[in-house]
Amino acid sequence: MTASPSAQNLIIMVIDDSNTIRRSAEIFLTQAGYQVVLAEDGFDALAKIADHQPALVFCDILMPRLDGYQTCALIKKSAKFHATPVLLLSSKDGLFDRARGSMVGAAAYLTKPFTKDSLLAAVREHTGATPATDPIVEA
Repeated sequence: MTASPSAQNLIIMVIDDSNTIRRSAEIFLTQAGYQVVLAEDGFDALAKIADHQPALVFCDILMPRLDGYQTCALIKKSAKFHATPVLLLSSKDGLFDRARGSMVGAAAYLTKPFTKDSLLAAVREHTGATPATDPIVEA
């Protein structure tokens, strides 16, 4: 049996122009034991990603200057980060938005407002990490 990665070892990046969304995600992820890096937009994220090397990126779609589709595409084109899962965040839940996200390499699509459970489930699904505060329950 292999152990899943520890939450303390994982860095999660949250890119969103909404301070409320960034803070909510930071609180949920920090409480679960993850390290969190915040970025206000795509340019801010691209400036921080090499320094922090996140295991997973949550990226809002509708942002000024560089939107989430463009940000995701640039991350996925990078030789260093092409394998890093990028999960798009949006208040819209349309088929077109999901399709466009897939086209730029997004691993998944999370609709806002998200819950703590949905955010942590997405992290577990795309990293295999078990949050430090979640007891492992075997069925």
